[in-house]
Amino acid sequence: MVSSARMCIICKGSRALCGNARCPLLPRFDIAPKALEFRNDFFGPGYSVFVGRMGYPVVMAGPLVAIEDKPDIDSPAAWYGQDYAKVIGLRSSLLRSKHGENIFSKSRFVRDSQEVALASRPTDVEMLFKGRPFFRASFSDVHQPMGPSVAVQKMELAGNPHVPAHIEKLVSDELKARDAGMMMYERGEDVYRISNILSSGALGLERAKKLVPTRWSITATDSMVFDGLIEEVRTYPSINEFLVFESQYLDNHFVILMMPGAWEFENFEAWSPGSTWAQSLKSTEIIEEYEPFHGRTTYAENEGGGYYASRIACVQKLVEMRKQARVVVFREISEGYVVPLGVWVVRETARHAYQDKPPLKFATKEEALAYVNTRTRIPIAEYVKQSRVLGRRTLLDFGARRL
Repeated sequence: MVSSARMCIICKGSRALCGNARCPLLPRFDIAPKALEFRNDFFGPGYSVFVGRMGYPVVMAGPLVAIEDKPDIDSPAAWYGQDYAKVIGLRSSLLRSKHGENIFSKSRFVRDSQEVALASRPTDVEMLFKGRPFFRASFSDVHQPMGPSVAVQKMELAGNPHVPAHIEKLVSDELKARDAGMMMYERGEDVYRISNILSSGALGLERAKKLVPTRWSITATDSMVFDGLIEEVRTYPSINEFLVFESQYLDNHFVILMMPGAWEFENFEAWSPGSTWAQSLKSTEIIEEYEPFHGRTTYAENEGGGYYASRIACVQKLVEMRKQARVVVFREISEGYVVPLGVWVVRETARHAYQDKPPLKFATKEEALAYVNTRTRIPIAEYVKQSRVLGRRTLLDFGARRL
C-alpha cells in the first residue's frame, strides 16, 4: 500500500488521489491588479492558447493575452536561470481568457484561437469580457504558472496572424497529429510551440482535430518527438566511456550518467522533506521509472510529465552526439523547491546539464559511480538498491575503451 506522503509525490496535485477536489499542497497567490483599468473589453497581443481539462470534453479554452507586455513573457526556454519571482511575475502579466467549448468545436472562437497559436509572433486580439478578471496565480506540476483569468463573451482578431508557410501547409494537409508535430520539429520548431499548436486543436486529420488540454499536450509532445528521435538513436553506435553531466536550478539538482551500451533510460526523483510534494515527509523519498531498449508500453505513473521532459532532453543530446547509451538521471529536489513551476524546469535543467560544460569522463562504472556519490545528497548505494540499470554488470562496465 502506498503511504499518504508517497502518494502526494506520485500524484503531484493532478490526480486527486487523496480524494480532495483541489490539491491542498498547491499554493494560491492573489495578484495585485496591474496598473490598468479594466472595463469589460480588452485589446492586446495574444501569445499562445491555454486549454483546461476540468469538465472534459467541454473545456475552458482561449488565448493568453498580455496585459503588460514583457520580453520572453511566454518563452520557457528563456526563463532558465531566473528566480521564482521573475518567472511568476512574467506569467502574472498574461491574462488567461476562458470560453467554454466542446473539444470538437469548430466555432469562430476556436478557429481564431488556433490562428493565435499558429502565428510566429503575437497577434492582436479584441475581447469582450463577461465580468472582471480574477487576479489569482495558479500552479501545476506540468504547465507553467497561470496568472489572472477572465470569462470571455466574444473575441475577434485585430491583426493579421503571421503563420509561416510550412506551418500552414502541415495543418492543412491530411496528416496525423503525430506526423505533423514531428515534421514541425524537423523544421526547427521547439516542443513548446508544437505543444501549443497541438493544444489549440489545429493538428491532425480534419475529422479528428480537437482541443487538447494543455497539461496533456505538453507530455504528448515530449513523447511524440521522443518517439521520432529514438528510432534514429537505436541505430547509432554506443559511447565508449562513462560520462557524467550536472546542472542545478531552483533547488533541482541533476546528475546524469551515460554508460556504454544499448539505449536504456532510468529516471530517479528524490524529494526532500519540505519540498513541494513532500511537506509531510520525515526523510527523503526516492521514486523511479525505467524503460528498456524497445521502450515502455505504459504511462510513467510514478513521475508523470517530469519523466517525459527529462527523457526528451536526454535523447536530444544523444542525437547531437550521434551515439546511444544507457542513461540514468538523478534528480534531487531540495526543500527550497516549494512552488511547482511546471515540467519546463525539468526539461531545461536537464538540457543545461548537457550544454553548460563538458562532461567528466571515466573509464569504468565504479569510477563514475564513485564520483556521482560525491555530487548527490543521497548515497549512491540507495539509488543502486532501487535501480534496474545500475545493479546489472556487463563487460562494458569494466572499461569500454579497453575491450
